[in-house]
Amino acid sequence: MKAAATSAVRKPRYRAVAIAVSTGGVEALKRVLPPLPASFPLPVLVVIHIAAASGDGLARLLDAVSPLHVKEADEGEQAVAGTVYLAPPGYHMLVELDGRMALALDPPVNFARPSADVLFESACACYGAALIGVVLTGAGSDGASGLAGIGAAGGYTIVQDPARAVMDSMPRAALARRAPDSVVALDDLPALLQKLAAETLP
Repeated sequence: MKAAATSAVRKPRYRAVAIAVSTGGVEALKRVLPPLPASFPLPVLVVIHIAAASGDGLARLLDAVSPLHVKEADEGEQAVAGTVYLAPPGYHMLVELDGRMALALDPPVNFARPSADVLFESACACYGAALIGVVLTGAGSDGASGLAGIGAAGGYTIVQDPARAVMDSMPRAALARRAPDSVVALDDLPALLQKLAAETLP
């Protein structure tokens, strides 16, 4: 009985997932998000490089095909499990230390706003070793520095196999900066995320 009680109160190892994606990102997210169940126990924070004039069309498109609720992040909103938060086009998306979302019109970072590095660095400050960071297909190097920071803080880092990415620059930049915990094909990512989300602290 004591063992059962102990296992019932074990805390999840991870508290959030942060994803960076650019060129080829819409199709990538359409393959990663739909396999995740509505019961997925972590918030998913996504920076995708799209034009500032795009509006919320991508969020509505992904919400229609995903069991998880997909929306653009709102200023001051608390990140909660079972929801995918997209950085609104033209805004950096950050995570405050209390887990609330913040939006900023600060200058572009790595030629991008939203910038994955901005998200990764702020999410790492909030979640530390309890953060899963993911870099997917894209041009440039956005996300490489931030993913390295997540790894240094003890978080779990994942990079899409560059050989299978629509654009391999972002994955290769991430690999060159710091060896990740996993290099995966896109279609293997949902299962890995579910496995990590189920892990508990010893």
